Amino acid sequence: MSITRADIEARLALLELPDGGTLISRDMVRALSITGSEVRFVIEAPNPEMARMMEPLRAAAERAALSLPGVSHASVALTAHAAPAAPSLKVGGHPKGGTSSIRPEGVASILAVASGKGGVGKSTVASNLAVALARKGRRVGVLDADIHGPSLPRMMGVNARPVSADGQSMAPLVAHGVKLMSIGLMLDPDKAVVWRGPMLMGALQQMMSQVTWGTLDVLIVDLPPGTGDVQLTLCQRARPDGAIVVSTPQDVALLDARKAIDMFQTLETPIHGLVENMSVFHCPDCGHEAHIFGHGGVRDEASRIGLPLLAALPIDLETRLAGDAGVPVACGDGVMAEAYGALAQRLVDDGVA
Repeated sequence: MSITRADIEARLALLELPDGGTLISRDMVRALSITGSEVRFVIEAPNPEMARMMEPLRAAAERAALSLPGVSHASVALTAHAAPAAPSLKVGGHPKGGTSSIRPEGVASILAVASGKGGVGKSTVASNLAVALARKGRRVGVLDADIHGPSLPRMMGVNARPVSADGQSMAPLVAHGVKLMSIGLMLDPDKAVVWRGPMLMGALQQMMSQVTWGTLDVLIVDLPPGTGDVQLTLCQRARPDGAIVVSTPQDVALLDARKAIDMFQTLETPIHGLVENMSVFHCPDCGHEAHIFGHGGVRDEASRIGLPLLAALPIDLETRLAGDAGVPVACGDGVMAEAYGALAQRLVDDGVA
């Protein structure tokens, strides 16, 4: 028997909120997806105060979904709108302080996740690696430095505006055990960021040095694709402890990945290794393996330049659906969660995170 959205909403309509109404009548269910026997959705509370009271309701919603015949797994995330910051903090001014450090105090390690070109799954790797490291007991932050195309808020299931109590600093949001900051949380999501280099560099400086990151074992920085102003500012003024370069196996992606590798080498940023993403597709119906973007290209490149291949991650529907739903696939169980867990463990063992 197939599971429908109406079936799930009917169960959720039975769950009363602390201040009246139900999840359905109050329109709090977001990003509901059904993949085979797996159900995922996000409960969006109207404010942080209510969200703090709703954890029992979140757990009850998860149990309600699991009680449906044919549902084998349910994942429910909880998020909330925050009140607008007062006073507001202007974002995107020109950088200040010349060449002074913007490395946050209390952050033991900064790990850049980069790619030579867009569309290779760099942000997917960054978000899932952050969650996997948090599940290993590490204190993790993730900074979305892809200012023209910020996608981590959607992938991590958050959309609240960061709060600034004094107009000088702001607190990161927290999702799935990870502290998060993104320019996408502070600007209209439907508006393009039409900024020149100095404003990009200023925004990065603010998100690095004006965010109260606290004590972290590792801060993952999801860089924009390419080798531009943001990468240069990060490497020169924050001095990352290392970088990971993500690429698909195809020759066109590897051409640009080599440029990213050369950039880090030029800027004297250690490269911990390469990640081959979308390495293979396993057909869920027949088990056939298809190498959509080629096979082994990143492994061969890593061998050629003497860097380790940290992971070869398959392309699969679950990862895409989980990212769209705001609950990274590394939050759950299964083949992909295990793959990201193994990548995280390797970085922990190597002293990277």
